[in-house]
Amino acid sequence: MPENSILIVGAGLSGLALATHLVGAGRDVTLIESRKRVGGRIYSPNGFDLGPAWIWPGQPRIAALTGRLGLKVFEQHWQGDLIYEDAQGPAHRGPGQASMRGALRVAGGLGAVTRTLAENLPDGVLRVGVQATGLMRDERGVSVVTDGATIHADQVVLAIPPRLAARLNYTPQLSTAELAAMRAIPTWMAGHAKALARYDQPFWRAAGLSGDVHSRRGPMVEIHDASEYGGAGAIFGFMGIPASARRDQAALRDATLAQLGRLFGAEAATPLSLAITDWANDPLTATTLDQTPLTHHPTYGLPRPLADLWDGALFLGSTEIATQFGGLVEGALEAAEEVFAKLRDR
Repeated sequence: MPENSILIVGAGLSGLALATHLVGAGRDVTLIESRKRVGGRIYSPNGFDLGPAWIWPGQPRIAALTGRLGLKVFEQHWQGDLIYEDAQGPAHRGPGQASMRGALRVAGGLGAVTRTLAENLPDGVLRVGVQATGLMRDERGVSVVTDGATIHADQVVLAIPPRLAARLNYTPQLSTAELAAMRAIPTWMAGHAKALARYDQPFWRAAGLSGDVHSRRGPMVEIHDASEYGGAGAIFGFMGIPASARRDQAALRDATLAQLGRLFGAEAATPLSLAITDWANDPLTATTLDQTPLTHHPTYGLPRPLADLWDGALFLGSTEIATQFGGLVEGALEAAEEVFAKLRDR
């Protein structure tokens, strides 16, 4: 086993950023990811974000990172009227607060950030399609059991949501207090589903609409313009119905298309494509505790029982452990910095 070797579980933004820090410091690092892709909750098929999408002012880490990676950042479209849809009655349009003003997006989606980070890692560091199932600690370090092999390291970082970390098998077993603390940390946005409809062009802009909608009727309750930078049009929305009612995908698609038609006209009801990603029913993101979407932003940070797992051989490293920006994209980078500092000092 190489000296001072570090294994990171989870190639979302926090895991990729931490691996980048460690490689830059000359550390021996391996990064494994259960999915066949990197990014975790950052998911941008065809350049459109079906996970997080925005960068906000006052988030210096992600702003600096996109600059270092040479990625184009552009302003979220916000100009035009908003639409309000009542629970039973018709939709109304009119001026209102441009809630998305000031938000920024990345050309090609936030997936361009995680993809570029992965591409910049040295050969052999990243392994995708490798799912961790358990961890064993002995005098030699920590062994991570996967669905294909056992990987040894001096220290392990679980850059996955704490509730997913609580489902792993541990030898010796973590304490009741430690496991309870993991399960008590909500996985940010894990209870949500997001729909995205693509069009040749953002035709609603010519009609004086911003693309912003607040609906009490649904199935989407919050809708925004998601068009490409200087290119094809797109609209995305967050589903407002519970995860248990979203399992009939055919019915959900029909209801989504009908809502788009009500709000934006017949052209909107026949998009080039409609994608719906349900994070609550993704076992690599959510547990049963995450089935209900959060109604407020939790107070995140690393609870005291999780501060020194296995005497410093095991760390948590997802966005949920960040103190200032926990849950957000900026929080993923904050968490990577915090764990890197701890590993550097050992």
